[in-house]
Amino acid sequence: MTFGFDLDLLKTFAAVVDCGGFTKAAERVHLTQSTVSQQIKKLELNIGSVLLRRDKSSGTVETTEAGEVLLSYARRILATAAEAAEVMRKPFAPRTVRLGVPEDFAGRRLIDLLSGFSAASPHIRLDTVSGWSTELRRQLDAGEIDLALIKREPGNGQCLASWKEKLVWVRCATRSVEADPVPLAVFPVGCIYRDRAIRAIEQSGRRWRIAYTSQGLMGVQAAVASGLGISLLPSDAVLSEHRQLGPADGFDDQPASEMALVKGRATLSNEAKSLGGFLADNLG
Repeated sequence: MTFGFDLDLLKTFAAVVDCGGFTKAAERVHLTQSTVSQQIKKLELNIGSVLLRRDKSSGTVETTEAGEVLLSYARRILATAAEAAEVMRKPFAPRTVRLGVPEDFAGRRLIDLLSGFSAASPHIRLDTVSGWSTELRRQLDAGEIDLALIKREPGNGQCLASWKEKLVWVRCATRSVEADPVPLAVFPVGCIYRDRAIRAIEQSGRRWRIAYTSQGLMGVQAAVASGLGISLLPSDAVLSEHRQLGPADGFDDQPASEMALVKGRATLSNEAKSLGGFLADNLG
């Protein structure tokens, strides 16, 4: 035989036991005494066992063996139901903030940066997407993300905060690279480092060729380290396997680029403002 437990019947049953009788139980559960009696009978019918013995002379009740077993489960079921109702009444779902980050900034560096924010703001869920600045700008305009860290020319538009990025030329530290045309290890079209490198070489009167392209920073770093090409990278992306190049090598120093924290057209939520403030204070 299978049956489900009606919470109202279990609540009435527990009240009768706790109050020691039907009259006081009726007052507790705000029902008439006859309704309480009907609910107990219905519960006994559903279970197929007598749950209570009533002393007609004193009006008190006591549980049968089956009633004693059910009472233990009834209390746990009612407590669990009350807990679930309390949780569901609260705004338990975390608010989500969508953050776009550059391809060369994603990974461990990003996780280390955001771990402190998440620890201090457990009510905020962070969804991050990585991409190149042109794609992140498109997602901002479309309302697909709330905030984005983008790489750009200094002062190119409004932002919530910005940081200068020193750029350096690098090649393999242990092997030479051909000089003409200059082989470049770069990111895809639309990346400021790529645009800067090509423009600088053309302005010096030299030819260039794309020797290697990678979507991610690690790919470009590895290509340079293995001698596949020369690249223009942020100074904090230079590895020990790289050798920096300067004017003596035919590569003029480049002005700094900029990483900017920008928002879309929509008004930021309080959660997004909180993340923006954290990034402005902690990203350097």
